[in-house]
Amino acid sequence: MSAELALGAIPSARGRTRFLVWAPRAQEVSVRLERAPSQLIPLTPCPEGYFSGEVEDCRPGERYRYVLDGKQALADPASRRQPLGVAGPSEVVSNRPVPVPERWGAGRPLSQYVFYELHVGCFSTPGTFAGVLPRLASLKEVGVTAVELMPVSPFPGARNWGYDGVFPHGVEESYGGPEALKSLVRSLHLRGFAAVLDVVFNHLGPEGNVLDAFGPYFTDSYQSPWGRGINFDGPESGPVRRYFRECALRFLEEFSFDGLRLDAVHAILDRSAVPFLEELQESVNGLSRRLHRRLYLIAESDLNDPRLLRPPRQGGFGLAAQWNDDFHHALHAWLTGERDGYYQDFGSVALLAKAFQEGYVFTGEPSRFRGRPHGRSAAGLRPGAFVVYDQDHDQVGNRRDGERLVRLVDPRRARLALGLTLLNPALPLLFMGEEYGEERPFLFFSDYQGPALASAVREGRRREFASFAWKGDPPDPQAEATYRRSRLSPWSALSRSQRQRRAYCRELLRVRQENGGAAESWPRVRTGSDPEGDWLSVQSAPASGGGLLVAVLTRKEEKVPVPMPPGPWEKRLDSEEPRWGGTGPSAPGRFVGPGRTLCSRGGLTFWRRGRQRGG
Repeated sequence: MSAELALGAIPSARGRTRFLVWAPRAQEVSVRLERAPSQLIPLTPCPEGYFSGEVEDCRPGERYRYVLDGKQALADPASRRQPLGVAGPSEVVSNRPVPVPERWGAGRPLSQYVFYELHVGCFSTPGTFAGVLPRLASLKEVGVTAVELMPVSPFPGARNWGYDGVFPHGVEESYGGPEALKSLVRSLHLRGFAAVLDVVFNHLGPEGNVLDAFGPYFTDSYQSPWGRGINFDGPESGPVRRYFRECALRFLEEFSFDGLRLDAVHAILDRSAVPFLEELQESVNGLSRRLHRRLYLIAESDLNDPRLLRPPRQGGFGLAAQWNDDFHHALHAWLTGERDGYYQDFGSVALLAKAFQEGYVFTGEPSRFRGRPHGRSAAGLRPGAFVVYDQDHDQVGNRRDGERLVRLVDPRRARLALGLTLLNPALPLLFMGEEYGEERPFLFFSDYQGPALASAVREGRRREFASFAWKGDPPDPQAEATYRRSRLSPWSALSRSQRQRRAYCRELLRVRQENGGAAESWPRVRTGSDPEGDWLSVQSAPASGGGLLVAVLTRKEEKVPVPMPPGPWEKRLDSEEPRWGGTGPSAPGRFVGPGRTLCSRGGLTFWRRGRQRGG
């Protein structure tokens, strides 16, 4: 097929719409408009199993289905809108691109990103794209620079995390549909935010999925944790790759997103000589050059495989960055003492230090949780190739009771976690509500319409928690109350302690901005552990200058002697100051090294190199 033709229903200025669908399993394909259900408009067979044609008097707002071999009437696999839900007809929508404000220009460099991950349905009372807008001013004030939306593809029922979407090209109707999403992206750019979208190319949801009727989108050669694998490397995989590639490019070009987070790429199984992810990155690079905009692909992966990030000339795929669960696990286990499930591989301050100075913690060492060696060295990669967090939707929502970190540790340790995340040399991410210490849980929820599937989801959640020490059944994911419990509190009702935490978060991001965002090279890290407690010292590169981050986790309220490098150091921030909710400074205001300074109260301190005072 011509590269100029796009999949789906593309309206023209002449009141017509051109349709293109890949359906190699059908002998004939027709378009049926919902306003004339008895009339079938045949499409023309084309090479490789495509069918194409133009329909007169068919404009945006027209609802339609494809009819395969005169029998099955199905939604468009590349549907842009499902106004009546995933089981209903598709709708023709405008493909007019979102105009990018002139002052946004080429976009923000990735090194300046401070991500804020949110679920559209839980972020505001309306639970819509429009409901995000009133809260953007608050995020701007805190210091967030990039808003990341959890998946927005159409899903079955009235509520879902978004990872069980069934029309990857589409936009969930209950959130407002495609035009409302375009309006949100435009508003983000006008306010100086980068716009990032989470997309799912490793599987499709089990309910409302029509792709199998059209062609071999799936393969029996691989199984993902969520069902049959996507056919990225088998017979007739070329059009499948095109389907997902075009989906990504559409959100970057037409919706003007600045980046895409690729969900669970370890479940994209592909033995091609040129894997899909490398091909996708190459296509995005071409689009970036054509649009004169910075565009980024950011992977989620649990493989600790630096090939995702290395350039093709070094045998890699060239993606911009990846989420780093190792940092989360090391920090979480250190602060909470949890050692169940995958936390059994973590817990020491030394492992947290490795995340600070290399990215991955596991770089080939044996993993008890996996029962085998895990990972590979990321030597040569910059800190800005990793996204770090102390909370995200998975790490909160995949706990039995969905507890956020502020419900698992005392406020002192929660401030410590926030500081180690936001002052990290990598790219930091906040999970919605984290900036003020939201206490409501974020639970797994769904609304599958089939009783058998709903029951299977409940049972699957129970099995998923088997390796953890949590007792009892998780909240029913199908219950509407589970979803409602996961919504953020009204921001107008923040408590005094929550306002203090929000101010602390804002100050941390000011310090981060003063120090230039993501570092170009890894810091010098030192640690110690003794009966009084653990300490972690992170000195920004080069070692002769920059900032110094000191974190102390005391065991018995004792003071811990922490080595300080040469030079005068002036304290810029202390997590235990009363204005952040602390009980008093945890370290002196100035220190001339080398030597040791006593740090207490389990605090976090950021020091700047000061001027030597003459005598």
